[in-house]
Amino acid sequence: MALLVRVLRNRISQWGPVCSLLVPVSSTQAQWGRALSGTFQKIKIAALRMYTSCVEKTDFEEFFLRCQMPDTFNSWFLITLLHVWMCLVRMKQEGRSGKYMCRIIVHFMWEDVEQRGRVMGVNSYILKKNMILMTNNFYAAILGYDEGILSDDHGLAAALWRTFFNQKCEDPRQLELLVEYVRKQMQYLDSMNGEDLLLTGEVSWRPLVEKNPQSVLKPHSPTYNDEGL
Repeated sequence: MALLVRVLRNRISQWGPVCSLLVPVSSTQAQWGRALSGTFQKIKIAALRMYTSCVEKTDFEEFFLRCQMPDTFNSWFLITLLHVWMCLVRMKQEGRSGKYMCRIIVHFMWEDVEQRGRVMGVNSYILKKNMILMTNNFYAAILGYDEGILSDDHGLAAALWRTFFNQKCEDPRQLELLVEYVRKQMQYLDSMNGEDLLLTGEVSWRPLVEKNPQSVLKPHSPTYNDEGL
């Protein structure tokens, strides 16, 4: 797992040029597109930072231990998916720019998943099949989590049991811990300024286990350079 994280860090510098190719601009959009291109570029960079925070600022070892998950690629994906989903929920609140950022976050996620599969030496044919399966699971999970977060704790626990634990959790304390984690994390993300998130993408995750999960500390305001990054 440590090797895969290092691979991600090495690829971050390579993803910058990719960002500029994600959304082509037609000739009819050229005039106003030039005015917006700077903003879109900043959002793409912020999206990369936000996705990176999901895989670099998450304590995977703590999840493996507390949730009794095997240290496998699938477990890594389930944990990453949960954090990406929380980011998507938060950014969808920021209108068109937020929804655009969500698309870019998901793009980077699949880029990373595919690269990690190659690093692990997965056969290209098998990797392609797995990617299709993971894509279907991803959208099913998003729908389930969306319903769960809008429901009470029982509804959220059911969604986590189906997706995160793959219907194999027999310890209610693990479900309770994860429900509490998602609730406090969403509360923390909601306390962050939307404009700051669109410009920086910087997200810090609260610990899986802490003494006072009900308290939400106001996040520090980010600092920007002359370009707003």
